[in-house]
Amino acid sequence: MKIKYSIYTGAVLLAMGVLASCKKSFLELQPTGQFLETNYYANPQQAFTALVAAYDPLVTETGGLDNTYSDPLGPLNAASDDCFAGGGGSSDTPDWQTINNYTMGPAVGPQAGFWGINFQGVNRTDVLLEKLPNVPGMDAATLKRYTAEGHFLRAHYYFDLVRIFKNVPLILTSLQVTDVYKQPQATPEAVYAQVEADLTAAIPDLPLTVVAIENGRVTQGAAKALLGKVYLYEKKWAQAASTLAEVNGTPGGTSTYGYKLQTNYGDIFSPTNKFNSESIFELVHSGAQSYGWGNWGQFKSNIYVQMVGPRSYTGPLYYSGGWGFNPITPNLVAAMKGDPRYPYTIANIDSIAKANGKTYSDGYQGSGYYIQKYAPLLKNVVTTGTIDLNWPNDYIEIRLADTYLMEAEALINAGGDASRAAALLNAVRARVGLPAIAATLDNIYNERRLELATEGHRWFDLVRTGRAPAALAFKGFKAGINEILPIPLTETLNGTMIKQNPGY
Repeated sequence: MKIKYSIYTGAVLLAMGVLASCKKSFLELQPTGQFLETNYYANPQQAFTALVAAYDPLVTETGGLDNTYSDPLGPLNAASDDCFAGGGGSSDTPDWQTINNYTMGPAVGPQAGFWGINFQGVNRTDVLLEKLPNVPGMDAATLKRYTAEGHFLRAHYYFDLVRIFKNVPLILTSLQVTDVYKQPQATPEAVYAQVEADLTAAIPDLPLTVVAIENGRVTQGAAKALLGKVYLYEKKWAQAASTLAEVNGTPGGTSTYGYKLQTNYGDIFSPTNKFNSESIFELVHSGAQSYGWGNWGQFKSNIYVQMVGPRSYTGPLYYSGGWGFNPITPNLVAAMKGDPRYPYTIANIDSIAKANGKTYSDGYQGSGYYIQKYAPLLKNVVTTGTIDLNWPNDYIEIRLADTYLMEAEALINAGGDASRAAALLNAVRARVGLPAIAATLDNIYNERRLELATEGHRWFDLVRTGRAPAALAFKGFKAGINEILPIPLTETLNGTMIKQNPGY
């Protein structure tokens, strides 16, 4: 019998054994084959390898149910009012095109990547948490830390699943293959409760900081930041505010965990400034793998950098071979005109090319404006392997300006300390030389858009605050349907208990 790649990939196999490379950082991974889970966890080193494998879906760029390019930034930006899908034409990367114009359905859209990769992460953490207590030779402190990391990772995967799909199975133990298709969907409330429980369990046993060779491993501050974000999504305003306050400390100062706003906004995103003082949870991408197209499924570089570069470009600063995805909308260009963050967020390729007598191809849905934060800059080119596939740019999933603004939002909604909310909001603005403004929800929402543009937060922010139908009407967003994605078609066939989301 052929086993489908489904909700719980790897029920029999540990799936992808991976070893950490201590030369650069924890998550610069090298695949070492597959291991039977029944024969694994025989010693602490194998437990560590399994832990790394549990982190691995965070930086998986190729896979999902359909084995396509699966980095989440592309479809999330395409779904928002910050970017279009772009690319070479209306059929280029259909997953991005259909979420861009809200024509996605069970069989087409980015949901297969989101579903498959996150449930792969759930599976690996479930197995890890079951096996860790019985690993021979593991000391108590190591056991506590690995267990805490497993709880954080499972919470992270389920948080993504519940906010993207709302109605998902809640699986907390490893499954036999025969049981995979017997799993019903849980209520969103039950999933959120489990996410809270996992993060609450993780926080006490996570380190305050990590040494350089462990960069990418979760810390106590990252777990508290994620828990505060979860509370924000649940509209538990007071809990969100108090939890995020523990992360943020004094606005504009250095927090208990050592976080501090970067002085220069543009430095945040430089691959030569990884794990800077503003980074709370960062996903590591390596440019040192020397990979080519034959390594499909193994990429741990940042291929999104290649995706968003201008096509057939011959001008200065940027690599010539970009693929033209996620061009900036005129909407965002207008919103950011005059803002000091504009040149670090948006590249006006049209003007740069014309000023230098050079050319480029604007591509599908091209506006002449492209993403700068993850741009393929010539100075970042790695010359070993295929250039297109070996970009070294990390993705900072949670950073301090984000948590400042989340706490400010939670405080205003809770009727809390308005002066602190204003201090948090205006610390973000002061960093780029902007004057202070009142801490209203509209001002905080707008600041989030300008500060975090193209970083993958905008679509979630619009949906969770109820502003998506108005903001995304020009793209075809349908209220009451498109706040969540469809369940992948393969998950609802052949007698599974999974029910399709309404409207799809």
